[in-house]
Amino acid sequence: MEKQVFNPFLPSWEYVPDGEPRVFGDRLYLYGSHDAFNGSDFCVNDYVCWSAPLDDLSDWRYEGVIYRKEQDPRNRDGKMHMCAPDCVQGPDGRFYLYYQLHALTCTCVAVADTPVGPFEYYGCVHHPDGTPWGEKKGDSFAFDPGVLVDDDGKVYLYVGFSPEGLFKHVFKLRGNKVDGSVCLELEQDMITVKGGEHPIVPGPVLARGTDYEGHGFFEASSIRKIGGKYFYIYSSILSHELCYAVSDKPTEGFRYGGTLVSIADIGLRGNTTPLNYTGNTHGGMCEVNGQWYIFYHRQTNRIKCSRQACAEKLTILPDGSIPQVEVTSCGLNDGPLSGKGQYEARIACNLGAATGMVKSDEAKKKDKKNLLPTFTQSGEDREANGDQYIANLQHGSWCGFKYFAFDGTESKLIVTVRGSAAGTLKVYTDCNLPPVASVPVKPSDDWTEYSEKLEITAGEAPLYFVYEGGGSLDFSVFEIE
Repeated sequence: MEKQVFNPFLPSWEYVPDGEPRVFGDRLYLYGSHDAFNGSDFCVNDYVCWSAPLDDLSDWRYEGVIYRKEQDPRNRDGKMHMCAPDCVQGPDGRFYLYYQLHALTCTCVAVADTPVGPFEYYGCVHHPDGTPWGEKKGDSFAFDPGVLVDDDGKVYLYVGFSPEGLFKHVFKLRGNKVDGSVCLELEQDMITVKGGEHPIVPGPVLARGTDYEGHGFFEASSIRKIGGKYFYIYSSILSHELCYAVSDKPTEGFRYGGTLVSIADIGLRGNTTPLNYTGNTHGGMCEVNGQWYIFYHRQTNRIKCSRQACAEKLTILPDGSIPQVEVTSCGLNDGPLSGKGQYEARIACNLGAATGMVKSDEAKKKDKKNLLPTFTQSGEDREANGDQYIANLQHGSWCGFKYFAFDGTESKLIVTVRGSAAGTLKVYTDCNLPPVASVPVKPSDDWTEYSEKLEITAGEAPLYFVYEGGGSLDFSVFEIE
């Protein structure tokens, strides 16, 4: 790579969640829904696309708006939001974008001659009689489509939604099934249902007493074929994790595999403490130059609908299992980040408070004393000079960055902070050991630099910044020189 790449890997002002990575030709394309900074709801912006050359995943290019909400004839006023999409190349060579308008029950399709459009409305996935699939009583709720064009040219659509409580009751009243995910085979036209529904992964109720118990299907279907086996990725009822199931067939026999990633590292090596905000996540797997990755999104701004794209390397073991991966700051990078250089605080992969972390959509309700730190930005939505930073580090709050490769030479740490804080920003590679730096800070309304010696040995290590003192601290940048 020509430069380092971090998590989140898109610019700080970009909020693309639900990322589906797809390789077409010599580039990797990211399709996702499109949140707004400080948005009032999920997916309020038009679809955009980003891409990178396969030989340099640090070089992401903005491909622009590829499909607008108003292009769907049932949404001319643009009031309905476009939820998580997927994009595949059909047997005819064209590119098909599958999506759902949030207030409808069916899967919509747009089509283009290139991976980045312009996409044009194609229609609704429908029964042979033309009725949109999802609108007949007994159809499953067609949410979060994932699509597979198999090696033999057959086309499979995976959808589903399996909430609990009131939402489940409402959907059942509408006549939709919401008991797990299902698969439909489509005709070669990419839009007509060829057969009936095939159950794939059970929802939380049907999962009881099975290997899926505690990790039953909630939403976020994604499908990949690897080495002759079908890997189905989904968001479990826990919401903060992506799980997978495996089968020898595309329509049946899926066995629970495990958790791929949790945005708060819950379940990793037995951890039960959220190491960041929890909330929903959604993504897919992709292979680039022999390396598999899982794409997912994180939560920001103390709300549920300002989400950003991240990715981590996966290891597929010889038996086909995939161990849960740790969220990191380096994700798509060739390896750990350099132990020398300047880094934005926004690339922290862990964020915590002395009081513990909560779901992003519960932060404002549960954090009435405003004790929790958060990722936020100055400027408005999609304002390219709107810098992102960590706000509101109070006594006992911390942020973690993983990982760096240190060479053991003498180093100096420079931090850029502001706020009412009067205390010390302590830096650790292991919170059970003495700090490797202690940086005194004073109250300041303006961004202010402070520097101290960084005493760290050669090797790969994380950096944990822990604030101790009064007031609150905003954290913008740190540099190691």
